[in-house]
Amino acid sequence: MTDQTSQPEATSVAEEEAMELAPALPKDSELARDVLLEQLAASRADATTYLEDLKRITADFDEFREQAAPDDEAQQYLDDLRRVAADFDNFRKRTQREMAENIERASQRVVIGLLPVLDSFDLAVAHAPETDSEANLLGGVRSTHQQLLDALTNEGLGVIPTIGEPFDPNVHEAVAMEGDAEHLVVIGEMRRGYTLHGRVIRAALVAVGRDPVGTDEEGSDG
Repeated sequence: MTDQTSQPEATSVAEEEAMELAPALPKDSELARDVLLEQLAASRADATTYLEDLKRITADFDEFREQAAPDDEAQQYLDDLRRVAADFDNFRKRTQREMAENIERASQRVVIGLLPVLDSFDLAVAHAPETDSEANLLGGVRSTHQQLLDALTNEGLGVIPTIGEPFDPNVHEAVAMEGDAEHLVVIGEMRRGYTLHGRVIRAALVAVGRDPVGTDEEGSDG
Protein backbone atom coordinates (compact mmCIF):
# COMPACT_ATOMS: atom_id res chain seq x y z
CA MET A 1 0.00 0.00 0.00
CA THR A 2 2.80 2.31 1.00
CA ASP A 3 4.87 1.40 -2.09
CA GLN A 4 2.03 2.19 -4.47
CA THR A 5 1.55 5.59 -2.85
CA SER A 6 5.22 6.59 -2.89
CA GLN A 7 5.85 5.54 -6.50
CA PRO A 8 3.37 7.93 -8.09
CA GLU A 9 4.78 10.76 -5.98
CA ALA A 10 8.33 10.06 -7.15
CA THR A 11 7.15 9.82 -10.72
CA SER A 12 5.33 13.08 -10.33
CA VAL A 13 8.42 14.87 -9.07
CA ALA A 14 10.52 13.52 -11.92
CA GLU A 15 7.94 14.53 -14.46
CA GLU A 16 7.80 18.02 -13.00
CA GLU A 17 11.62 18.36 -13.21
CA ALA A 18 11.57 17.07 -16.76
CA MET A 19 8.84 19.51 -17.67
CA GLU A 20 10.90 22.36 -16.24
CA LEU A 21 14.03 21.31 -18.19
CA ALA A 22 12.22 20.37 -21.38
CA PRO A 23 11.53 23.10 -23.92
CA ALA A 24 7.98 24.26 -24.38
CA LEU A 25 6.87 22.34 -27.42
CA PRO A 26 3.73 22.88 -29.40
CA LYS A 27 1.16 20.14 -29.24
CA ASP A 28 1.25 19.80 -32.96
CA SER A 29 3.90 17.18 -33.80
CA GLU A 30 5.17 18.90 -36.92
CA LEU A 31 5.54 22.21 -35.15
CA ALA A 32 7.23 20.44 -32.23
CA ARG A 33 9.62 18.81 -34.67
CA ASP A 34 10.46 22.17 -36.22
CA VAL A 35 11.13 23.67 -32.80
CA LEU A 36 13.43 20.80 -31.88
CA LEU A 37 15.30 21.13 -35.17
CA GLU A 38 15.75 24.86 -34.57
CA GLN A 39 17.03 24.25 -31.07
CA LEU A 40 19.39 21.53 -32.33
CA ALA A 41 20.70 23.87 -35.00
CA ALA A 42 21.21 26.60 -32.38
CA SER A 43 23.09 24.13 -30.18
CA ARG A 44 25.28 23.15 -33.11
CA ALA A 45 25.93 26.82 -33.86
CA ASP A 46 26.91 27.44 -30.26
CA ALA A 47 29.22 24.42 -30.35
CA THR A 48 30.73 25.69 -33.58
CA THR A 49 31.24 29.11 -32.01
CA TYR A 50 32.90 27.59 -28.98
CA LEU A 51 35.12 25.49 -31.25
CA GLU A 52 36.08 28.53 -33.29
CA ASP A 53 36.86 30.48 -30.11
CA LEU A 54 39.02 27.61 -28.91
CA LYS A 55 40.85 27.47 -32.23
CA ARG A 56 41.40 31.23 -32.15
CA ILE A 57 42.75 31.11 -28.60
CA THR A 58 45.01 28.22 -29.56
CA ALA A 59 46.21 30.14 -32.62
CA ASP A 60 46.87 33.21 -30.49
CA PHE A 61 48.90 31.11 -28.06
CA ASP A 62 50.87 29.53 -30.91
CA GLU A 63 51.55 32.98 -32.35
CA PHE A 64 52.70 34.19 -28.94
CA ARG A 65 54.96 31.20 -28.62
CA GLU A 66 56.38 31.76 -32.12
CA GLN A 67 57.00 35.41 -31.31
CA ALA A 68 58.78 34.41 -28.12
CA ALA A 69 61.31 32.38 -30.11
CA PRO A 70 62.75 35.40 -31.94
CA ASP A 71 63.29 37.07 -28.58
CA ASP A 72 65.40 34.12 -27.52
CA GLU A 73 67.26 34.30 -30.81
CA ALA A 74 67.75 38.04 -30.39
CA GLN A 75 69.17 37.43 -26.92
CA GLN A 76 71.47 34.80 -28.39
CA TYR A 77 72.56 37.22 -31.12
CA LEU A 78 73.17 39.88 -28.45
CA ASP A 79 75.26 37.44 -26.40
CA ASP A 80 77.22 36.49 -29.52
CA LEU A 81 77.76 40.16 -30.32
CA ARG A 82 78.99 40.84 -26.80
CA ARG A 83 81.32 37.85 -27.01
CA VAL A 84 82.68 39.03 -30.35
CA ALA A 85 83.14 42.54 -28.94
CA ALA A 86 85.01 41.12 -25.93
CA ASP A 87 87.18 38.97 -28.19
CA PHE A 88 87.95 41.98 -30.38
CA ASP A 89 88.83 44.09 -27.33
CA ASN A 90 91.18 41.35 -26.10
CA PHE A 91 92.67 41.10 -29.60
CA ARG A 92 93.16 44.88 -29.71
CA LYS A 93 94.86 44.91 -26.31
CA ARG A 94 97.04 41.94 -27.22
CA THR A 95 97.99 43.55 -30.52
CA GLN A 96 98.89 46.83 -28.82
CA ARG A 97 100.94 44.97 -26.21
CA GLU A 98 102.76 42.94 -28.85
CA MET A 99 103.37 46.08 -30.90
CA ALA A 100 104.80 47.87 -27.86
CA GLU A 101 107.00 44.85 -27.11
CA ASN A 102 108.21 44.74 -30.72
CA ILE A 103 109.02 48.45 -30.64
CA GLU A 104 110.84 48.02 -27.34
CA ARG A 105 112.84 45.06 -28.68
CA ALA A 106 113.72 46.99 -31.83
CA SER A 107 114.75 50.00 -29.74
CA GLN A 108 116.80 47.72 -27.51
CA ARG A 109 118.64 46.27 -30.50
CA VAL A 110 119.45 49.74 -31.78
CA VAL A 111 120.64 50.94 -28.37
CA ILE A 112 122.76 47.83 -27.78
CA GLY A 113 124.27 48.31 -31.22
CA LEU A 114 125.28 51.84 -30.22
CA LEU A 115 126.94 50.84 -26.95
CA PRO A 116 130.34 50.24 -28.60
CA VAL A 117 130.09 53.76 -30.04
CA LEU A 118 129.50 55.11 -26.53
CA ASP A 119 132.50 53.08 -25.33
CA SER A 120 134.65 54.68 -28.02
CA PHE A 121 133.46 58.11 -26.94
CA ASP A 122 134.23 57.27 -23.30
CA LEU A 123 137.81 56.33 -24.23
CA ALA A 124 138.18 59.45 -26.35
CA VAL A 125 136.95 61.91 -23.73
CA ALA A 126 139.09 60.23 -21.06
CA HIS A 127 142.22 61.20 -23.03
CA ALA A 128 143.99 64.28 -21.72
CA PRO A 129 144.74 66.76 -24.54
CA GLU A 130 148.33 67.81 -24.95
CA THR A 131 147.89 70.63 -27.46
CA ASP A 132 145.31 73.31 -28.16
CA SER A 133 144.20 71.56 -31.32
CA GLU A 134 143.64 68.35 -29.36
CA ALA A 135 141.68 70.32 -26.76
CA ASN A 136 139.47 71.83 -29.47
CA LEU A 137 138.97 68.43 -31.06
CA LEU A 138 138.21 66.87 -27.68
CA GLY A 139 135.63 69.59 -27.00
CA GLY A 140 133.80 68.63 -30.19
CA VAL A 141 133.99 64.94 -29.32
CA ARG A 142 132.56 65.60 -25.87
CA SER A 143 129.73 67.65 -27.35
CA THR A 144 128.86 64.88 -29.85
CA HIS A 145 129.12 62.27 -27.10
CA GLN A 146 126.72 64.21 -24.90
CA GLN A 147 124.25 64.72 -27.74
CA LEU A 148 124.22 61.00 -28.46
CA LEU A 149 123.88 60.16 -24.78
CA ASP A 150 120.99 62.64 -24.39
CA ALA A 151 119.20 61.18 -27.40
CA LEU A 152 119.54 57.66 -26.04
CA THR A 153 118.48 58.83 -22.58
CA ASN A 154 115.26 60.12 -24.11
CA GLU A 155 114.71 56.58 -25.40
CA GLY A 156 115.00 55.17 -21.88
CA LEU A 157 118.75 54.59 -21.58
CA GLY A 158 120.25 54.98 -18.13
CA VAL A 159 123.85 54.90 -16.89
CA ILE A 160 124.53 52.52 -14.01
CA PRO A 161 126.21 54.37 -11.10
CA THR A 162 129.59 52.91 -10.15
CA ILE A 163 132.33 54.76 -8.27
CA GLY A 164 131.54 54.87 -4.57
CA GLU A 165 128.39 52.76 -4.89
CA PRO A 166 127.93 49.54 -2.90
CA PHE A 167 128.77 46.56 -5.04
CA ASP A 168 125.60 45.09 -6.56
CA PRO A 169 126.06 41.89 -8.59
CA ASN A 170 122.80 42.62 -10.36
CA VAL A 171 124.26 45.67 -12.10
CA HIS A 172 128.00 45.35 -11.50
CA GLU A 173 130.44 42.79 -12.85
CA ALA A 174 133.58 42.69 -10.74
CA VAL A 175 136.79 42.10 -12.68
CA ALA A 176 139.14 43.09 -9.87
CA MET A 177 138.89 42.94 -6.09
CA GLU A 178 141.01 44.41 -3.33
CA GLY A 179 140.85 43.11 0.24
CA ASP A 180 138.25 40.68 1.61
CA ALA A 181 134.62 40.36 0.61
CA GLU A 182 133.10 42.53 3.37
CA HIS A 183 131.65 45.99 2.85
CA LEU A 184 132.49 46.01 -0.84
CA VAL A 185 132.12 49.19 -2.86
CA VAL A 186 133.02 50.09 -6.42
CA ILE A 187 136.42 51.74 -6.50
CA GLY A 188 137.01 51.72 -10.26
CA GLU A 189 135.11 51.54 -13.54
CA MET A 190 136.55 49.77 -16.58
CA ARG A 191 133.43 49.97 -18.76
CA ARG A 192 130.14 51.71 -18.28
CA GLY A 193 127.00 49.71 -17.70
CA TYR A 194 123.56 50.70 -18.93
CA THR A 195 119.88 50.07 -18.30
CA LEU A 196 117.03 50.49 -20.75
CA HIS A 197 113.63 51.33 -19.29
CA GLY A 198 114.96 50.19 -15.91
CA ARG A 199 116.21 46.82 -17.17
CA VAL A 200 119.91 46.03 -17.28
CA ILE A 201 121.12 45.59 -20.83
CA ARG A 202 124.81 45.56 -19.90
CA ALA A 203 126.43 45.30 -16.48
CA ALA A 204 129.20 47.71 -15.58
CA LEU A 205 132.72 46.26 -15.43
CA VAL A 206 134.16 47.46 -12.14
CA ALA A 207 136.88 46.99 -9.56
CA VAL A 208 135.69 46.56 -5.99
CA GLY A 209 137.26 46.93 -2.57
CA ARG A 210 136.37 47.37 1.07
CA ASP A 211 134.25 50.34 2.01
CA PRO A 212 136.55 52.73 3.86
CA VAL A 213 133.61 53.95 5.95
CA GLY A 214 132.88 50.40 7.09
CA THR A 215 136.58 49.87 7.81
CA ASP A 216 136.75 53.02 9.93
CA GLU A 217 133.66 51.96 11.90
CA GLU A 218 135.18 48.56 12.60
CA GLY A 219 138.45 50.21 13.69
CA SER A 220 136.63 52.56 16.08
CA ASP A 221 134.66 49.66 17.56
CA GLY A 222 137.91 47.79 18.23
